[in-house]
Amino acid sequence: MEQTSKRDWYKEMSFYQIWVRSFADGNGDGIGDLYGVYDKLEYVKSLGVDGIWFSPIYPSPNADFGYDISDYKDIHPDFGDLDQFKKVLKKAHELGLKVIMDLVVNHTSDEHPWFIESRKGKDNPYSDYYIWRDKPNNWDSLFEGKAWEYDEQRGQYYLHIFAKKQPDLNMDNPKVREEVKDIMRFWLDMGVDGFREDVINFISKREGLPNGLPILPAAKGMSHYKDGPHIHEYLSEFRKVCEEYDCFQLGEGPMTTVKSAMNYLTGPTKSLDMMFSFDHMMADCFMTEYMHRPFSLVKLKKALTKWQKALEGKGWNALYMENHDHPRIISRYGSEHLWRESGTMLAACYIFLQGTPFVYQGQEIGMTNIRLMSIDQYVDVSSITNYHTYHLKEDPERRLHRIHLSSRDSARTPMQWNPGANAGFSNVKPWFYVNPNYKRVNVESEEKDPASILNFYRKCLSLRKSSKTLLYGTYNEFYPKNPNIYMYERCLDDEAYLVICSFSRLPVKPKKPEKFRGKRGELVLCNYEQTHKLFRPFETRVYRYKL
Repeated sequence: MEQTSKRDWYKEMSFYQIWVRSFADGNGDGIGDLYGVYDKLEYVKSLGVDGIWFSPIYPSPNADFGYDISDYKDIHPDFGDLDQFKKVLKKAHELGLKVIMDLVVNHTSDEHPWFIESRKGKDNPYSDYYIWRDKPNNWDSLFEGKAWEYDEQRGQYYLHIFAKKQPDLNMDNPKVREEVKDIMRFWLDMGVDGFREDVINFISKREGLPNGLPILPAAKGMSHYKDGPHIHEYLSEFRKVCEEYDCFQLGEGPMTTVKSAMNYLTGPTKSLDMMFSFDHMMADCFMTEYMHRPFSLVKLKKALTKWQKALEGKGWNALYMENHDHPRIISRYGSEHLWRESGTMLAACYIFLQGTPFVYQGQEIGMTNIRLMSIDQYVDVSSITNYHTYHLKEDPERRLHRIHLSSRDSARTPMQWNPGANAGFSNVKPWFYVNPNYKRVNVESEEKDPASILNFYRKCLSLRKSSKTLLYGTYNEFYPKNPNIYMYERCLDDEAYLVICSFSRLPVKPKKPEKFRGKRGELVLCNYEQTHKLFRPFETRVYRYKL
């Protein structure tokens, strides 16, 4: 029987995501590492978060910067070693911080020993660890061309839903599932508190691998591997491992609908505690960021409200605005010209929703997109592919502008710690470009400013944690069609919080909901020093009411 109540600790937590390569360089080689993480753990704790999610820190050739894993039971030499990880884990736990790892088991690196053995032929123990065919179907890869790559040594094609160097594992093979469970136990026995499970809804492919329909650009075949026929069966096996420990599981579900997510998060097929959905990331794009369109607040609100209402009383939301896979949110949904105002408003707009908030490194200081001069300066495989594949009729300048808007590399620039050389990330030239705005946007400068984005994040996280209403109260949205204002309430018993966020670059006057008219609320949070009748650009206010 699942010990649901035992693992409910994640509901009152918030997490900080660390993409280690760009977080802090502790050994002076220009690459972020676990030595740097160790030195910055007090800073992480000071934000008011309760846990850390590490993006992959395993050995990897870095075809997809860590999401192509060549050894699941070690640490990438760039980041340190297992002993250093254990020191980070111990110190994090002493500070009261949980630690979750990325579990990437849809695919490995083509340099993983399993694949090296598998490609030798059909008569070795690893032959069926991957998906091989004599003739490919018509599926597309999400990162690089078609989803099949011919291997000269084996004389067959292997499936790769992502990059060519990321062959998909054959999860239909029971031996592969046993390998996954062994990996989980390795880290859980060390003391890790749970997993974020990468593209976990892709691990079961439809029998026979039929051709896909061209329903979505660059996703032909997705309907045959998303939410596949054995997905809940396989995830239930992994769930049983976690039931042996006091840990939790967070899944990433690309293109997952609310209806589909409910099967993962509730009922007899429940296999995850939370799921990262992508719906609200589509407020300015279609499917993934390479297909940009103007930002629509109405679309953002509709997506957030849909998930809030669907999971209310049944499941639990994973709340985020940024991570390693998405461009910086101020550059997308806010304004770089009204940087502090929009950065603080965007914090409030999602942290007070029902669910567990995740803050991505640099988000809390308002880091923004980088704009490099040439596609040759970018390193992300999807950005490079998008530039050379989509919108080829456009001139190079326009195509590069699309990369400025959409590149994952914008989320991976070095963390900006101070206004000194290399933004304080390293005392030598960093592995990637530092955003030129680091002299204004950095931790040291914002620590000194009570009105900074950094200190506003601290206020939001502290307020959320202090209130049972903000943790567990019901959610209701007001004026969903308003193109400038996102307004919602959180209610529990006789208390209500009214959260009002202006996405407008001009002054606006929000309409007070009828249920609050004639009542005087206490202003508990605002991103301007004084309030006026009009809401100024990107103003946010949070009121508390006794009903």
